[in-house]
Amino acid sequence: MKSYHVSVQSRGTIALPADLRRRHHLDEPGAQVRIVEQEDGSIELQPMLAIPADQRWFWSERWQAMEREADEDVAAGRVSRAVDVDEFFEMLERSRDS
Repeated sequence: MKSYHVSVQSRGTIALPADLRRRHHLDEPGAQVRIVEQEDGSIELQPMLAIPADQRWFWSERWQAMEREADEDVAAGRVSRAVDVDEFFEMLERSRDS
């Protein structure tokens, strides 16, 4: 566990150390910090990202390009629908054989 000593500025602002901001992705646009005052008087800062870290992959440029391509395929009718798993596997077999 690391400990930091920071000063509270006149308007109540504090500056988080750079390594802490980077490690918790708080140097990215839209990052926020949740402040929780505990019953014992301690104050806890919790990093809050506009995009949760476990969902960041979805917003990568590569993934978004694939999403746009899929949207274009749907709009152009280049999709197939299966009513159940068996039909889905039959469709895969047919596409593999052609």
